[in-house]
Amino acid sequence: MDILHTLSALRDRLAQEPTVALVPTMGHLHDGHIDLVRRVQPRATCVVASIFVNPLQFGPQEDFSRYPRSLAEDCARLEQVGCSVVFAPSENEMYPEPQSVTVDPSPLQNELEGAFRPGHFRGVATVVLKLFHMVQPQVAIFGKKDYQQTLILRTMVRQLALPVTLLAAETVRAPDGLALSSRNSYLSPAERERAPELYRALEAVAEALKQGKTPQESLERSPLDPACWSTDYMVVRRARDLSEPTPEDRSLVVLGAARLGRTRLIDNLEVSR
Repeated sequence: MDILHTLSALRDRLAQEPTVALVPTMGHLHDGHIDLVRRVQPRATCVVASIFVNPLQFGPQEDFSRYPRSLAEDCARLEQVGCSVVFAPSENEMYPEPQSVTVDPSPLQNELEGAFRPGHFRGVATVVLKLFHMVQPQVAIFGKKDYQQTLILRTMVRQLALPVTLLAAETVRAPDGLALSSRNSYLSPAERERAPELYRALEAVAEALKQGKTPQESLERSPLDPACWSTDYMVVRRARDLSEPTPEDRSLVVLGAARLGRTRLIDNLEVSR
């Protein structure tokens, strides 16, 4: 496995590869990231995992400075699973000058996560498009835990006619249901015990939907304790575009974001009714 830090080295390494797959990450890898690598390996001769904590997608009061970084351990895990290349650029390599050219995504960027993290999806779309140009993959894979992000990136790929097939992999969970996330490392032991309550809340809403309840009636089943949780949103949306569902819609998704202590967790659950 090659560990590369510059664009010139990356392009030299990939110049003769017939097919390339990209797994974009911000590092501090968990089993969900490793699952992405495994899933995409049959689709390309070379799998590139990028590791870059992107400042453009963090707000001024967010956790950019304390976001966990563990490059050596990440590279060891990726080598074990057969990853071909790790691209770990510095901030100066990724943004050698202030990034004045950015991607303004679809209006969905201002809803749900975007309403609580203004500019977040602009930063995500900009760095992903830049990685696509740097790596020039035929295939890229993302996790469904970031459901809204995946829809926004699909729209970008489609409307900009990018020559990339975007895959979305199912969320990988701990045995108690908690969606794996690099930010789970922020949780104290007591918070970690409570953290699966977010997934159980989504399950309760999903079950009510399957029983024929309306979205509003279903959301009343959410059991998150306000004494422990500060909920940013818990909503039911149409799965294909995150618009408000109609009674005729059968493919839905329940999305939730809430803070437990200082840690903000997001999760979602698709529902067919």
